[in-house]
Amino acid sequence: MTAKKTFVLRTLARRRVLAPGSPTRVVRQLNALRRWGFGLFGEMRSAAARSPERVAVVDEHRAVTYGELDVRVRRLANALRAEHGVGPGSRVGLLCDNSAYFVESMMAVIALGAQTVLVNTGLGNAQLETVAHDQGLTLLLHDESLLGLLAAMPPHLPRVAVERIDGLIRRSPSAEVEPPSSPGSVIVLTSGTTGAPKGARRRNPAGLGPLASVVSRIPLNAGERMFVAAPLFHTWGLAALQLCLALRGTIVVTHRFTPPSAVQAVRAHGCTSLFAVPVMLQRLLEAPGKMPSLRVVAASGSALTGPLATRFMEVYGDVLYNLYGSTETSWASIATPDELRSSPGTAGRPPHGTRVAILDAAGRPLPTGVIGRIFVGNDMLFEGYTNGTGRESHDSLLATGDLGHMSADGLLFVDGREDDMVISGGENVYPAAVEDVIAELPQVREVAVAGVPDEEFGQRLAAWVALHEGEWVEPDAVREYVRHRLARFSVPRDIHFVPALPRNATGKIVRRQLFPR
Repeated sequence: MTAKKTFVLRTLARRRVLAPGSPTRVVRQLNALRRWGFGLFGEMRSAAARSPERVAVVDEHRAVTYGELDVRVRRLANALRAEHGVGPGSRVGLLCDNSAYFVESMMAVIALGAQTVLVNTGLGNAQLETVAHDQGLTLLLHDESLLGLLAAMPPHLPRVAVERIDGLIRRSPSAEVEPPSSPGSVIVLTSGTTGAPKGARRRNPAGLGPLASVVSRIPLNAGERMFVAAPLFHTWGLAALQLCLALRGTIVVTHRFTPPSAVQAVRAHGCTSLFAVPVMLQRLLEAPGKMPSLRVVAASGSALTGPLATRFMEVYGDVLYNLYGSTETSWASIATPDELRSSPGTAGRPPHGTRVAILDAAGRPLPTGVIGRIFVGNDMLFEGYTNGTGRESHDSLLATGDLGHMSADGLLFVDGREDDMVISGGENVYPAAVEDVIAELPQVREVAVAGVPDEEFGQRLAAWVALHEGEWVEPDAVREYVRHRLARFSVPRDIHFVPALPRNATGKIVRRQLFPR
């Protein structure tokens, strides 16, 4: 047995994924994986064969067991094929907030060998119009509450409100859906914070290796009850769903994230893990009520600052895990609570089967501690953008678009986006490092730093600072705090106090909205 197989088996046994069960059910489970593979639909069918009575999805309105989910998805798939011609070659847009309907709709499209395009509900009209055109949508499934967004969609595009799929399911047969000649897949849109969103073609796992890699660093167990606050249309929310199905767990969602609804859902359903983007953790710290049942809080999707990680663990204990990755690379590294305690701001270490390299502009490896371009290799790199382009690669490693460095003890630190780097008076300045320092001030709720034009130095730093309610700090005090911790050229000359930072639906700061038009 190879070392990789040994690692996978030992890890999944430790997480109780390979626990003994009814021989009949285990055979059905393995047959489902053999027929459908290890993608989302195969994982769902596998879980339904092994644990049909276990609750798969819970939202504000209903709970669906794996057995019920299996039947409903088959019926819906048959209806979409018969009434809307969905099949291989179709691209179905899914414009939905988190719900059981989201999961059922996506699964049905994948079962038919079609592609599901996960559309960000926070996009503007012009971006939605671009997405519909560029992705070649043949059908749109949407929430009724999002009707106001549909004006941007082509009028000839067929559309179905997901709240009405119960009717499709009732009048459709539950006949078995046969595996298509090529498996269905998911297209995730890039964030669109700097322009039109691009469609990234997600890879289906070839086996259990990717699952073992992640749970070797984030201790999720079979049967996990997971509250997923991150949007399911986002890479991180989608990853949480995929992990949950592979673990035969229960995913709990609410239509939209609010701290009170998150606390209530976690408590009501006894959730043991939470998947969120960092800004959600900040808001949970400010909300009344705590969630004592949580033993894993997994964050990803944007930068987790060292001060926020420390404050969160002071309240919830050593339960915080930070996954650094992207739509294109899936994951690069994972930081454990111990690593976040000892090295706040770290992105952690690459899990098993993942390579991370820091390269210079010519693609040559850089020494420890030197900032360079981050490249990643693993089994789940994306298959390219839907427009036919890809990302720069070296030696099977894909560029993340970020800059970072490795510490002497092998921890990865992300210093910011390549296109965010500021050159001021000939010095390279990384806004993320300045943001981390300003975030240490107890009065500061959130902060963003960027370069603005300067006649003398080419660029200078500006900071946009949102304070906690009732707090105040003098601009000179902010500058002085930075001056004592970083080089003089890292001190922001402009300090703008704002009520809140502009963020998109996935919690990323939309930096172009910081600047006056």
